[in-house]
Amino acid sequence: MGIFSRLKMGWNLSMDSLRVLRKQPELTLFPVISGIAGLLFIALLFGGSYVLNLFEGTMAYVVLFVFYLGTAFIASFFNAGLVYSARESFEGREPSVKSGLNAAWEHKTPLFVWAVISATVGMLLRAIESDDSIVSSIVALVVSVAWSIITYFIIPVIVFEDVGPLEMFKRSGETFKNTWGETAGANFGVGLVSILFGLVGLAIAAVVFFALGGFAGGPGFVVAAVIAAIVVLGVTLLSTALGAIAKTALYVYATEGKRPPEFDNVDFDRGAR
Repeated sequence: MGIFSRLKMGWNLSMDSLRVLRKQPELTLFPVISGIAGLLFIALLFGGSYVLNLFEGTMAYVVLFVFYLGTAFIASFFNAGLVYSARESFEGREPSVKSGLNAAWEHKTPLFVWAVISATVGMLLRAIESDDSIVSSIVALVVSVAWSIITYFIIPVIVFEDVGPLEMFKRSGETFKNTWGETAGANFGVGLVSILFGLVGLAIAAVVFFALGGFAGGPGFVVAAVIAAIVVLGVTLLSTALGAIAKTALYVYATEGKRPPEFDNVDFDRGAR
């Protein structure tokens, strides 16, 4: 499969994911709740650490680790609910936030284990990057890319497969290996769709700004700023939801060899891997 074929496939995959999202708009609630929970956690962690004066010495590293751990667990937990709900939609069942969160809760232990490992790797990468040398930057980049590849399908594996900590990484890596072309195309498609939506929204904000005066501090600036903030938030939610839906479709294809019904426009090319 050539580069243009992959890009076309990625665009079709993102369009079909958007169709799923239009059919099941409640799937966007998972990243919304995740974002709110993450902000509350950060506020409580850093607020409490400030009051207790925990930003000095060894305790600063403890606070940083807890930050990585908490944010990783929260993101993984709600992403697991989203992935489960997307699969429910593929199977013709009606997904709900409640059923998705229940499914995530059933896998809370492996999700927490994953969060601990993710936080540890995050701390190690931060330590490498803090060296401020070219070699350290290159090593951090290579490790970061490799880590992203190995763990790309970690959440679907946790949700749909009963495997241990080591096996989850193996299964995620194998799934990525079997869909690397499709995954690259999907990331391109989701990113392009998100950018297009963002550009349209920001263009609307710019039109409002100039239509209402076009100067800083005026009513146009305030309204345009609000619109821009809503656009950024909306694009973030859209990108997260589309990415999870597309990833779930790829996982189903890679592990079961079948195309989800909603993705009849996607030319999954098994022989091109």
